Amino acid sequence: MIILGINHFFHDTSACLVKDGELLVAVEEERFSRDKHTWSFPTRAIAQCFAATGIRPSDIDHVAVSINPTKDLGKKILYAAKLGTKSLPFIKHEFFRARAKQKQLRQWFNATWPDKKPQLHLIDHHLAHVVGSFYVSPYDHAALLSMDGSGEWSTTYLGEMKGNELTCFSESLFPNSLGSFYEAATQFCGFRPNYDEGKTMGLAPFGDPDVFTEAMSKLVSVDDEGKVHVDLSYFAFQNAGHNRLGQRYIDTFGEPRTDGPIQKHHEDVAAAAQRVLEDCALKMCRVLEEKSSAEHLVIAGGVGLNSVMNGRILRETRFKDIYVMPAAGDNGTSIGAAYYVYNHVLGEPARFHHDNPYVGTEYRNDALEAVLKNCKLNYRRSTDVCRDTAELLRQGNIIGWFQGRMEIGPRALGNRSILADPTQTAMKDKINAEVKHREAYRPFAPSAITEQYRDYFDLDVEAPFMLKVCPVRKEYQPKLPAITHVDGSARLQTVRADTNPRYHRLITEFGKLSGIPVLLNTSFNIMGEPVVESPLQAIRCFFSNGLDVLVMGDFIVSK
Repeated sequence: MIILGINHFFHDTSACLVKDGELLVAVEEERFSRDKHTWSFPTRAIAQCFAATGIRPSDIDHVAVSINPTKDLGKKILYAAKLGTKSLPFIKHEFFRARAKQKQLRQWFNATWPDKKPQLHLIDHHLAHVVGSFYVSPYDHAALLSMDGSGEWSTTYLGEMKGNELTCFSESLFPNSLGSFYEAATQFCGFRPNYDEGKTMGLAPFGDPDVFTEAMSKLVSVDDEGKVHVDLSYFAFQNAGHNRLGQRYIDTFGEPRTDGPIQKHHEDVAAAAQRVLEDCALKMCRVLEEKSSAEHLVIAGGVGLNSVMNGRILRETRFKDIYVMPAAGDNGTSIGAAYYVYNHVLGEPARFHHDNPYVGTEYRNDALEAVLKNCKLNYRRSTDVCRDTAELLRQGNIIGWFQGRMEIGPRALGNRSILADPTQTAMKDKINAEVKHREAYRPFAPSAITEQYRDYFDLDVEAPFMLKVCPVRKEYQPKLPAITHVDGSARLQTVRADTNPRYHRLITEFGKLSGIPVLLNTSFNIMGEPVVESPLQAIRCFFSNGLDVLVMGDFIVSK
């Protein structure tokens, strides 16, 4: 049985192939179109899935799509009527745009299968998010929490899965959206909403949350059922326009940032919005603790990428661990929809644990060398690339690291990464300014091997997808200045030898030289661009910024 999973309706479009319950490949359209967070139909991603596996369209039995366009349609019509004369942007977004998207899906579907067609499944968005995530988690019993801007009409979903039995505790409906609340803070700080929320999270520790938390907490709340309630008098997102900020928001918190420098009140607003987001998520977790006997929690949706929030949930709830898919946002709903169909709709008992994020495209040494020769670059082939790269890192070089199968999701996890020595004090500022070309305040993440990460980081569980922020142990904060954020925290990635043996060995070799088996790891791209997918993209990125060395497969290229 072969299932093609698709996210075509929302941003971060993507595709995957699942064969007899095994995830063969999953890729994001942006990696090929080079349009970050793209909304485009995943034509290239689907083609790459077929090319990578040798599977043909005629082999597909089911197509799973992470949108149910008729869900809550009546509620949308009533909402548009209530908006009255202000409803035009909403109608364009929710009806005209949605109709065009569905027409595009039908045209592609009919063109791909003009005769015998696979079965098409249109899956509720939050079920694709969180129930799909449950089916690829390591748990047989878990509480469920999905949070984003909005799906069809839902914005949060609280429930429980026990085996194949699903219980929904509550859903919040647009415009009562925790994701949209946080998007407004992103816009206020001068960043792009529904795009740059990670920047807001990184800015928050520079601010004083006490300045605005009391005022910010009036904007959004969570009731005893776990439902979100937003005071819409502060916002403008409810009309489905691009602006999130109402005049009352500006009157309360001051002037939003445009192109100028970040002011203190911008930092304080980011800090307050982050705290209120965390408090609301924790309130929902309290509801889940009361209603579910599960010892584990599955989190999904774009808000689930807020790794600071995830860290607090781990520390302040009774859940032993949380599972957040590496592509927790809309990019992962292609996977979630496929497994919802496989396990829930079709009732297949076999479970697949998505603990390996390296499910994308791959280029072997012969293909890499052909590109290097075609570009007429000077390179050398290493007989021990991990040892040689570790020595280059210890010498202070910033390295583009291109290896194996590409990761799924927004975090580089050691195969499409920029790496550096985290013990060097100036490294953070150097990479931000010379390599990433991004804001100076933004932190970098550490990668540590599973055998020793607890020596340096205060975290009791593994964090393979870099989605759990934890404290750096105080004695190591001065020794790891390039990955320790201003509040003493870090967004840790733990690396297993059986999942990524080459990256694990590189960190180990670096530890032999530095005394600390930890690397600075950031995505192989510059600000505003998607992570590199191909060797040619890696070479272009290498020569467009301040990287010192490029390591692709066993080949080492210097400037």
